[in-house]
Amino acid sequence: MEVNLVIEGLKFMVLGMVTVFLFLTLLIIILRYQAKFINRFFPQKTTTSPQILSKTDDTVLVAAITAAIIEFKKSKN
Repeated sequence: MEVNLVIEGLKFMVLGMVTVFLFLTLLIIILRYQAKFINRFFPQKTTTSPQILSKTDDTVLVAAITAAIIEFKKSKN
């Protein structure tokens, strides 16, 4: 009788895992078709060109990061 309960438990486990796997597969398929449908009727607007940081912007950014690190190290001591 104990073996029969183990086998029944394994059957339910496999049934549950297959059910979850099929549900997730179906969900992925539905979401992909939904994305295609939405992109067909509501296409994303493209920007003209991305803004490129100049060297002066990079220098200011590096200076700000360096100052933040120095202040952080001061506060730890």
